[in-house]
Amino acid sequence: MPVDPARLLNGDVDATPRRTLARERSRWVEAAWDELPGWGQDRALEWWPALLRGCERPMPGWTSFCAEALRLRPSDDWVITTWLMRRLQPYRVESPEGDPNGLATGYYEPQLEARRQTGGDFRVPLLAPPQDLAARKPYDTRQQIESSSRLNRFSLAWVQDPLDALVMQIQGSGRLRLTEADGSSRWVRLSFAAHNEQPYRSVGQWLVAQGELRPGEASWPLIKDWARRNPQRVKDALWANPRYVFFREEPLLDPAVGPKGGQGVPLTPGRSIAVDKASVPYGTPVWLDTTEPLSPTPLRRLVMAQDTGAAITGAVRADFFWGWGDQAEAQAGRMKQPLRMWVLWPRDS
Repeated sequence: MPVDPARLLNGDVDATPRRTLARERSRWVEAAWDELPGWGQDRALEWWPALLRGCERPMPGWTSFCAEALRLRPSDDWVITTWLMRRLQPYRVESPEGDPNGLATGYYEPQLEARRQTGGDFRVPLLAPPQDLAARKPYDTRQQIESSSRLNRFSLAWVQDPLDALVMQIQGSGRLRLTEADGSSRWVRLSFAAHNEQPYRSVGQWLVAQGELRPGEASWPLIKDWARRNPQRVKDALWANPRYVFFREEPLLDPAVGPKGGQGVPLTPGRSIAVDKASVPYGTPVWLDTTEPLSPTPLRRLVMAQDTGAAITGAVRADFFWGWGDQAEAQAGRMKQPLRMWVLWPRDS
């Protein structure tokens, strides 16, 4: 009979009191491996590339772990699982008050048609940072920026739908099939460059406050449906969020590689998450216990904390990176699930 890996190395964590580590916005409580729902049943080989990418820029405390990981050539899930259990200690993430429950949402990398020059239906600009951005903090609001033609000279590309532009700003990057002035086209990536230092306000929450959507209905598919039915009010909804994101253009050299997250390494679909850095540091392996979008099917797996976002705040909070394409967009737009999470931390820290 195979050995349950969750019972290999629990040690003395059942003894009280358990070790507790304090973070700025969370506390971590020492846990046994068999307290992680589904531990040992994940396809750890699928997680391994995300770890190696994170180890390209190891965070403080992870240097020796990453050096060993880069030498390891695991042949199956069991090798990875048992190695992690020897090297790392799980901690349950809780709020400072002791609440282990939180929220999982999803995000993705949009793919849009775009033009280098404005014209026809392509009238929504995606902007590079203006020259005076660093000298004025906070900078102009979204309404001021979008009402001014002065900044159009900083346009990198033009898209058709203002909501698609907003989604790109919220997601932090996007893939564009960009048609140049000579009619040629190519794929490029626009990545986060800066923002205007204004507060982020959720368009979905604004629509709920206006009575346009019911609480719990503010998913992107329903927001886009509302916009199609209320084109005259789209600007009001957009301008309720004063934050504006500026981009930089990068070549899309390998379509199979995700955008870089806050850690500075490419994100891996299904294996990278955005977190609140004051709760979970970049480069930390995390065990998620949540469900698939709009489904009771468990979603329990190893991921890497490799990104962050303006709306990702709180102790037990994860934004799950689904990748790119239509399926990723659909999954990300529907995901709003209860969450519990455990960090895996070096035993010698």
